[in-house]
Amino acid sequence: MTETAGGGNGEAAATENKGPRLAVLTQYVKDLSFENPKAPRSLVPGAPRPEVQLRVNVGAQPIGDNHYEVTLALNVEAKAGDESVFVVELTYGGVFLVANIPQEHLQSVLLIQCPSLLFPYARRIVSDATRDGGFLPLNIDPIDFVALFQRRLQQQATAPSGDGGTATA
Repeated sequence: MTETAGGGNGEAAATENKGPRLAVLTQYVKDLSFENPKAPRSLVPGAPRPEVQLRVNVGAQPIGDNHYEVTLALNVEAKAGDESVFVVELTYGGVFLVANIPQEHLQSVLLIQCPSLLFPYARRIVSDATRDGGFLPLNIDPIDFVALFQRRLQQQATAPSGDGGTATA
């Protein structure tokens, strides 16, 4: 069988590769910490229900040709009054292949789309950690990564000292 230049499967493959492409290559726990400083007192029935505060940071950095590491950091602190009941710190990462995305859209893909894909897995890890720590599973509400990204852009506009691709909720 003879293949001619400009025809055959090569042309179809070249056409497919010109469209935007986003692929998750791998996901991983980069850092995980669970602290239960008042155990076992915090686990007794009738203990006051803690107030939970969540901080979210998103970061992205290039690691090679069209490959980016995106990290989603979730920091959860539960307090009863002034006392810390539990603390969960998770940095969940992913390596993404991002190709044929216009430069003006790259940052939004990395800081909105990519963490949106990572979030369900990070949420499960936090839920499991709190359950394994003796508490009810903490199910974090969905995060609006668009609003987080817009807040980051506003912060950059008012304070032009860049923060390395992170956004905080």
